[in-house]
Amino acid sequence: MTFAPTSSRLPDFPWDKLAPFKQKAAAHPDGIVDLSIGSPVDPVPDLVKKALADAADAPSYPTTIGTSTARQAAVDWLARRLEVPGVDPLDGILPVIGTKELIMLLPTLLGIGAGDTVLIPDLAYPTYEAGAALARATSIPIADPTQYDGGPVRVAYLNSPRNPSGEITSANDLRAAVEWARANDVLLVSDECYAEFGWDAKPVSVLHPDVCGGSFDNLLAVHSLSKRSNLAGYRAGFVAGDQAVVAELLAVRKHAGLMVPSPIQAAMAAAFADDTHVEQQRERYLRRRSVLRQALTDAGWTITLSQGGLYLWAEHPSYDAYGSVAALADRGILVAPGAFYGTAGDRHVRVALTGTDERVDAAVKRLQD
Repeated sequence: MTFAPTSSRLPDFPWDKLAPFKQKAAAHPDGIVDLSIGSPVDPVPDLVKKALADAADAPSYPTTIGTSTARQAAVDWLARRLEVPGVDPLDGILPVIGTKELIMLLPTLLGIGAGDTVLIPDLAYPTYEAGAALARATSIPIADPTQYDGGPVRVAYLNSPRNPSGEITSANDLRAAVEWARANDVLLVSDECYAEFGWDAKPVSVLHPDVCGGSFDNLLAVHSLSKRSNLAGYRAGFVAGDQAVVAELLAVRKHAGLMVPSPIQAAMAAAFADDTHVEQQRERYLRRRSVLRQALTDAGWTITLSQGGLYLWAEHPSYDAYGSVAALADRGILVAPGAFYGTAGDRHVRVALTGTDERVDAAVKRLQD
């Protein structure tokens, strides 16, 4: 059988390029300190594990629209933590199987295809580009979508706090992006999965009334429990906003059987209803951020942006991105080259805060030595 492989349309999977650096770092006598991937390492909250276990007897198919309990918990969380009122728990929100899945499939689910343009951040997680490529659309990296002067645009992505740089988009800039999207009939998709981790500034949702004027037209906000609640292994998130777009996503996802398992939805509801574990996790990350930032700065690195999220965006005057990765790998520390995220990151590395306290302290000691 012959066929045109879909993978041929997708960008290279960047993490494969880290293999030789990982091997070098792993040779350190005290072992590797892997700060390359933002995968949580801290415990799943007990209340979430209990909710999952209590809902384990789930023999029936879940629904694509999700349970009313999970949807309401997410709506309540938006209002309580992000000051976003007015999301309809029936028509304005949809659970998803991890937000990477949603972002990857969004252009395809909405009928975007060849000849269509998708704007992505100039420093961006690779899934935005990959999702456009899967749909055969053209993706264009740009620092500010409002400055785009080409032809019609179907979708534009924002990400704040941004992966990899930690930049937080101000309410004024978000408001300008919303006005631009509506004036040009563009769907503006704001990836806000790090919204609870603002350090030097407070993240603002695109659905905040000061940004959107109380209307969700042309807007989607994407949220995840992976970082907030250490639930990357659960694959749990949601998308909220423009009811017409949410309805279309629901209609197509029904046919594909894209359903969040019922026990996971019970865990979602418990996680979104509790803020205590999030504050505890913030303290963990804040402590790791502080000691890593100081150690890197003392060792000659410059930290730029990094206002929020789970990463430090670092550069060294002696190296480009891959040179920096190699220099740190010599010390048993593995980080991600900024070049993974676009040409704007060619001299930077992304240093994740998602190492255990013991491993982060080991990295600090090696940098000091």
